[in-house]
Amino acid sequence: MNKSIVLASLVAAVALAACGKKPEVVTPAPSPMAAPAPAPMVDAAASASVGAADMAASAAIGAASAAQGAATAAKDAVGAAKDAAAAAKDAAGKAADTAKK
Repeated sequence: MNKSIVLASLVAAVALAACGKKPEVVTPAPSPMAAPAPAPMVDAAASASVGAADMAASAAIGAASAAQGAATAAKDAVGAAKDAAAAAKDAAGKAADTAKK
């Protein structure tokens, strides 16, 4: 019985020692070189690209508007040229009629 008590206490001591220790998890310390880019720099770059895209879109709209204005002016100029040609034809016809008389 003494041997079983000694054996039981030995097993209990080993079990307590094993349960009492938690395995240490070694986590590597983050290196300063592997740190991600700071968020403000990313936000600034994104904001700048959005601003540039807005400016480009605005410039494209302005160019389209200017082109539309130029097309309208060209159409008006063609109409005026047609009117001037018709007036010149009428004037030439009247001048020819006057010269025949």
